[in-house]
Amino acid sequence: MHRFRLSTEALANASFALSPLQETALGLRMWTHPGRYPMQAPWAEVLRPAFERLPGAPLLLSLVGRNRYVPDFLTPRPTTPQPDFHAELAVVRALPPERLAAELGAAHLPHDRRLPPLLAEGLERDPAELLARIADALEEYWERCLTPLWWPRARPVLQADLVHRSRIFAERGAAALFADLDRRLEWADGVLTIRRDWGEEDTDITVAARGLVFTPTCFARGAITSISHDYPPSIVYPARGQGAMSPTPRTPPAPAALELLLGAPKARLLALLAEPASTTELAARLGVTPGAVSQHLAVLHATRLVTRTRSGRLVLYARSALADELLA
Repeated sequence: MHRFRLSTEALANASFALSPLQETALGLRMWTHPGRYPMQAPWAEVLRPAFERLPGAPLLLSLVGRNRYVPDFLTPRPTTPQPDFHAELAVVRALPPERLAAELGAAHLPHDRRLPPLLAEGLERDPAELLARIADALEEYWERCLTPLWWPRARPVLQADLVHRSRIFAERGAAALFADLDRRLEWADGVLTIRRDWGEEDTDITVAARGLVFTPTCFARGAITSISHDYPPSIVYPARGQGAMSPTPRTPPAPAALELLLGAPKARLLALLAEPASTTELAARLGVTPGAVSQHLAVLHATRLVTRTRSGRLVLYARSALADELLA
């Protein structure tokens, strides 16, 4: 088990952030462990041709251990709520090359007993060159595979999750937040415990003033944390609402009576807003322009059928309690 000891100050400093680099690194699991992340399986089929054309694909696949471990240095703790991918990748590139062997070994050796040949050969030849090749391969994967189609659909889901969790934390407190995040988490007497199925030893970490960062992901089946406790404390958990980011999304039907009352476009928007979404995401799912969606959302907001919350530069809309009653 991982035990995080949270003082009042540490709990007050807890925060939420998303991480494009984390999603890039953890997303390699959909290639090494197909079928384990069913919400992302349709995307794997869409992205597969581009991924298989990447020169660095074999190196990327070698980074994920048989036990699904991803080296900690590939998922640095976010320092801002919504960091830039290239800024995060710069942290990876700055890793001292002499630490690379230990980082890769921590991910592979406990279960695999040996490093994959590509990694072992690269370490023997030149660790600094291997680190640069890993970073270059991640960057190419991000730009050629994830940025064009996947990230524009994943980012609103992750942002909506941040808004949802932050609201629970502010309105209902830590106990409600941790209970809502994942069944693996237990909160009692200032200690947050993760019951886990990875690692060989229990760890006990005093969080202190540096706080604990919570990061949603599309590539975990339960709450996880770093392999090593040498890294700043963070917890990664499964993002809610992933079903809304299918490459071929289906618009849920709106009740016929609601269409008669509001008109079909507004009724369909309300049906879609079971989870918070941005104007751009809604437009993509409906196959219309963002401008058209904005006009309908303005009316729905003025009549108190939707709420809106700002997350950075993004505005997320959700159904209000009044709209839930109407749909029912």
